Amino acid sequence: MIIIMKESASAKEIESVEKLLAEFGFQTHPIQGEKKTVIGAIGDKRLLSMNQILTMDGVENVVPIMKPYKLASKELHKEPSVIEIGHGITVGGKQLAVFAGPCAIESQEQFTTVSKAVKASGANILRGGAFKPRSSPYSFQGLEGDGLKIMYNSGQELNMPICTEVLDTRDVELVAKYADVMQIGARNMQNFKLLREVGKCDKPILLKRGLACTMEEWLMAAEYIMSEGNEKVILCERGIRTYETATRNTFDLSAIPVSKELSHLPIIADPSHATGTYKYVPAIAKGAIAAGADGLMIEVHNCPEKAASDGAQSLTPEKFDKLMKELDPIAKAVNKILL
Repeated sequence: MIIIMKESASAKEIESVEKLLAEFGFQTHPIQGEKKTVIGAIGDKRLLSMNQILTMDGVENVVPIMKPYKLASKELHKEPSVIEIGHGITVGGKQLAVFAGPCAIESQEQFTTVSKAVKASGANILRGGAFKPRSSPYSFQGLEGDGLKIMYNSGQELNMPICTEVLDTRDVELVAKYADVMQIGARNMQNFKLLREVGKCDKPILLKRGLACTMEEWLMAAEYIMSEGNEKVILCERGIRTYETATRNTFDLSAIPVSKELSHLPIIADPSHATGTYKYVPAIAKGAIAAGADGLMIEVHNCPEKAASDGAQSLTPEKFDKLMKELDPIAKAVNKILL
């Protein structure tokens, strides 16, 4: 439920409401507005009637939250969230976030080369895979800990935040040590133990949409993270699995405006995984920005034909630079800043 306090409510009255809610096992999330304080209360509403709260001093109204995802819902948090991820970069504000880099980290030389190139073209966040979830157990699985160190070195050298995927609850502490943003991949979107574990971290979480998950299931996954205390969640639309085989996945452009209506969480698009081929990445990237995405995640490799993972969907640094220039006027048209 949402408790709307009166404009004249004192700090003591607000504290009394929070104390009562806590006594009945509710989690409270106060939001201080310009004139009024709103308290989000998550718990079993059968334990405490709305009338009990309405009669308390300073309370103006009590409104039930209808959506099953409470913390991720716009019912509780009306204004769009802006997530700070370090190095002065945010996701969800006027500045578009561009995550760029190779699918897999292969060496310090390779990652540094690509990192310098994408920064020069306007990317503001480095992405790369240290732990790689592969369909085949015989495929390259990533450099793991060594890959994290390589990413960290480049991030420090270039003063850029880094984003990488965490696959296992046992690796959360290690990945959090090096990464500014921890990614939960599509295959792990409903790995609830992992969601809870990253929810205990004070790091932004990039949550990719599952292979065939609905918007509600996706936002419920975000709710798992947020219910553990970490509200810094960034959604990422990366295409869903359909009957179509012309592309790796089917990019759901409608997910961007729908998520904006349902949730306050920022959303970015991953056209690389959505299409599976570099030829279609620019078109999908442009469409996503035009539809209101807060940023992009794009795979870039200096030698895609020799890439250890997903070379077919990676742009060369030259193609990435061209795309960034083409995206700039689209960003301006939707009142965003890219370059």
